[in-house]
Amino acid sequence: MHDQEHIRALTRQIRYWILASTTRAGSGHASSSLSAVELTTALLFGGFFRADPHNPAHPNNDRLIFSKGHAAPLLYSLYAAAGMVSEEELLSLRTFGSRLEGHPTPVFPYAEAATGSLGQGLSIGLGMALNGKYLDNLPYRTFVLLGDSEMAEGSQWEALQLAAHYELGNLVGILDVNRLGQRGQTMYGHDMEAYRRRVSAFGWDTFLVDGHSLEDMEHAYRKALIPGRTRPAMIIARTLKGKGVSLIEDMEGWHGKPLPEDDFDRAVADLGDVDKSLVGKMAHPEDLRPAQYGPKTADAPVYSPGEKVSTREAYGSALAGMHADYPDMVVLDGEVSNSTHAASFAKSYPDRFFEMFIAEQNMAGAALGLSLRGKKPFVSSFAAFMTRAFDQIRMSRYSEPNMVFAGSHAGISIGEDGASQMGLEDLAMFRSVLDSVVFHPCDAQSTDKVVREAAELEGITYIRTLRGKTPVLYGQEESFPPGGSKVLRESGDDAYTVCAAGITVHEALAAYEELLAQGIAIRVVDCYCIKPLDRETLLRSGETGGVLTVEDHYPQGGLGEAVCSELSDSATPVHSLAVGKLPRTGKPQELMDYAGISAKAIAERIRSLLA
Repeated sequence: MHDQEHIRALTRQIRYWILASTTRAGSGHASSSLSAVELTTALLFGGFFRADPHNPAHPNNDRLIFSKGHAAPLLYSLYAAAGMVSEEELLSLRTFGSRLEGHPTPVFPYAEAATGSLGQGLSIGLGMALNGKYLDNLPYRTFVLLGDSEMAEGSQWEALQLAAHYELGNLVGILDVNRLGQRGQTMYGHDMEAYRRRVSAFGWDTFLVDGHSLEDMEHAYRKALIPGRTRPAMIIARTLKGKGVSLIEDMEGWHGKPLPEDDFDRAVADLGDVDKSLVGKMAHPEDLRPAQYGPKTADAPVYSPGEKVSTREAYGSALAGMHADYPDMVVLDGEVSNSTHAASFAKSYPDRFFEMFIAEQNMAGAALGLSLRGKKPFVSSFAAFMTRAFDQIRMSRYSEPNMVFAGSHAGISIGEDGASQMGLEDLAMFRSVLDSVVFHPCDAQSTDKVVREAAELEGITYIRTLRGKTPVLYGQEESFPPGGSKVLRESGDDAYTVCAAGITVHEALAAYEELLAQGIAIRVVDCYCIKPLDRETLLRSGETGGVLTVEDHYPQGGLGEAVCSELSDSATPVHSLAVGKLPRTGKPQELMDYAGISAKAIAERIRSLLA
């Protein structure tokens, strides 16, 4: 380690900045930041952390993720000590417009990801470590600062399992066991052996240390960073919350509370001599770049009109067929790739496919980590199981990622598997994510095209696919851009417009034939993109008597509510058919009749609206 007296002086400076910034802000997590000062100062300025602070985007920088995101004042103070944040900016903590937000986001360039919802940083670190070892072939290491309270989250143990499975010796966890949570003692308090036994059982090497001893930290980092490691390492540090300030050290009732201004001088006096002019130096990384990757070409699938193909199968075929055009693609799946058809990609590109097993929260977090290292993850599972990962998905948005989620087996049309497997909430979930794009194609050709569209989009994209086979409606010349729709049936005599997506497009076409035989013409619109909607086409539906939406989804948050919102400033009446009953087991057609979203139900509703 570099001169320990210099490091020790830096810890006093960093503690001062933590106190000064949170006291000025009148809010913030001072005590949780103070406990991890030695852990992080020894790492960043002791010669272990290799990064160029003047180029935070350098691909071979080591990465540090603050999973305990409430310790943001510590993160900002570390980079103040590195000369990257001014005193003036530090004192803007938690003010509107400041880069120094209450919990870290990438607005601050040294925050690897948006954190603060606990239990997610280790999964993000897992994704970054996967990228370094298996994709970019770079020697950078990923460090994750963890809090003891968040070790109660199941997502942490999902990540622990997968890191050991993939032999990520380039991943180091730093567990700050400061004993106190928000409302009192954590589950194991200062029982360090309880943490060591559990983490070791998941295949990690563990190192117990006094988290306020620079000597202990030096020895632990040296052991954890031995070249050629294949086991991830966890440094388990016994610390005291509020360390260094007698008023709050190891005291309950100070979580998330700054020191009052009247106590600031007394607290600073506890720190001893503080030299605000000190600068901490980081070790520089080797100037290495990601390995070049040239995927082999694969033939794009060809679909013939009328051919019956499931959209989930078309999703997998599209992935395999397009990778030559998008070499940064990677695919993750939650042990259902033979059902989602992501297995088609895995067969062609096994080195770009990561099996995440039945651990959807970790899968979403790891995908974010991969995205933040420049990859384009396609993440697949059953639509129903995506709900498990919603916190990770909504938090991902704040890290400005480029990610695609694909949910298969959507709706009651899956049939006999029953309610537990039926995704009926997924559209609402993904529509609620800021700036997301949501596709629900109805045939293989449109699925192939929207997967390619998704590869070009930034942000979070969701593709909803079907279990059953549906006839191909479109030719290869058709395009399916975001915000579009397809008018499949139209005449000058249309009495009503039916807007559908996915399986209900085919039901709407069948209803069209039934009604036409009775002398009733309807317009049929395939709303293959549910967010953003094709406003122009919807407004034009005002030429007819109104709009009837039909969807294999619960009424809340789905296509119907989306159309209602889009047409809220028009005079066009909107009615909706959706799954409003408790799902049951049965054959797909039985269930669509039961839920009132079948061709029969559509025709009946149109007749009643025209009566």
